[in-house]
Amino acid sequence: MECRVLSIQSHVVRGYVGNKSATFPLQVLGFEVDSINSVQFSNHTGYGHWKGQVLTAEELNVLYEGIKLNNVNHYDYILTGYSRDTSFLETVVDIIKELKRTNPKLVYVCDPVMGDQGAMYVPENLLPVYRDKVVPLADILTPNQFEAEILTGRKIYSVEDAIEVMDLLHKMGPETVVLTSTDLPSIQGDQFLVALGSQKTVKPDGINTTEKICIDIPKVDAVFVGTGDLFAAMLLAWTHHHPKDLKSACEKTASVMHHVIKRTIKYMAGPGKKPNAAQLELRMVQSKTDIENPAVVLGARVIQKKSQ
Repeated sequence: MECRVLSIQSHVVRGYVGNKSATFPLQVLGFEVDSINSVQFSNHTGYGHWKGQVLTAEELNVLYEGIKLNNVNHYDYILTGYSRDTSFLETVVDIIKELKRTNPKLVYVCDPVMGDQGAMYVPENLLPVYRDKVVPLADILTPNQFEAEILTGRKIYSVEDAIEVMDLLHKMGPETVVLTSTDLPSIQGDQFLVALGSQKTVKPDGINTTEKICIDIPKVDAVFVGTGDLFAAMLLAWTHHHPKDLKSACEKTASVMHHVIKRTIKYMAGPGKKPNAAQLELRMVQSKTDIENPAVVLGARVIQKKSQ
C-alpha cells in the first residue's frame, strides 16, 4: 500500500539539511513524500554566505488549503523539524490536528529542534509552544539531551535520570521517545555517544509494555549538518517497518547514520586538511544502498522492560 508523508522542514538548494536530508532517504525506502519548505535557502547557514526566503504562517496555510481543496490531504505520517516562529509552529499544530481528525491512525514524528549543548538557538518563546501544544500531539519524539531537559524541566546526569525524563515525555503524549544524543558515559569508552529510546506498546491482551533501549554511537571528529533531520526520517521509516520493535528500528536508524557519515568522511579533504562546509555535506546519493538495506553495525541493548 502507498504510504505518504507530509514533511514540513527547511530546504536548501545546495546540500543536505531539513527536507533535503529527509526526502530522498524516505523515497528510497518506498515512501511518497510531500514537502513544505519552512525556509528556502541557497545553503545552510554554516557557510560563509547564504541567501533565501522564510515561509510565513499565512503562506503555510495557503499551501495547505490548496492541498485540502483538491482532497489530497490524506497522510500516514507527518514529519516536522526546525522552526523559528511561534505563529508558524502554531499553524503546523492546527494542520496536524486536522490531519489526525481525517486519519486517526496518522503518526506524527516530531524533532523538537530548539538547541544543544546547554543553549537554545531558536527564540525562547518556542519552548512553551513545543511543550504545551506540539509534544502532546507527537507519536514519536526525537529530542537531544538538552531538548529533553528543557521540555521536562529535569536534568539528566545518569541513565536513571534519562529513564525518568523519557517517562515524563511519555506522559506528555508520545508513545515513542528517542534521545538522539546524550553526554552520558558509554560502557565502550569516551569515543562513543550514548542514545536512549523508550517505547510504550499495548498488546492484544491489553497489557501495556514499556521497553527502554540504549545504543552506543561512535563519535567522529567533524560536525555535520542535517544528521538530526536524517535520523528523524530514518526512525520514521524503520519504526514503520518494525512498529513494536524499537530495538531493531534504532539499530537500523543508527547504522544508516553510521554508514552515511563514514562515506562522507571518505569523500572529505585529505589527512591533515580541514574540510570546508561544502565538503562536509552528507553524501546521501552515494549512500543509497546503505539507506535501502543497512548492514546493522551498531547494536542496541535493552536496559528496562516493564509490563502492567
